[in-house]
Amino acid sequence: MNITITHAALYVSDLERSKEFYTKYFHGIANEKYVNQKGFSSYFISFSSGARLEIMAHRELENRVKGDLVSGYHHIAFSVGSRENVLALTERLVGDGYELLSGPRETGDRYFESCIADPDGNRVEITE
Repeated sequence: MNITITHAALYVSDLERSKEFYTKYFHGIANEKYVNQKGFSSYFISFSSGARLEIMAHRELENRVKGDLVSGYHHIAFSVGSRENVLALTERLVGDGYELLSGPRETGDRYFESCIADPDGNRVEITE
């Protein structure tokens, strides 16, 4: 049996703003927007590695407290190929007003990374 993760899904407060974020900064390709009559809408964003992220919105979406040390999914990580690319993308995101949560730095497990907040405050790790 060959088991793979097909995608991760993330509820967002502003679907178009999040689509722009993940396509502009991480070169994702969004499919056609899906909308149903129950108040749900989504995009699948595909990345060159084959990974996909489903961003979703719902008219009854409730916000929950986000934090570093809370249960649930912690972050999504994107590899950009080099330390120089980590530095450049981090600088670009911070310059465009996104919050820098940590780094750039070398971690104890020898990754070079930074961590920024996406438009909804979700943690996005940028690694070499």
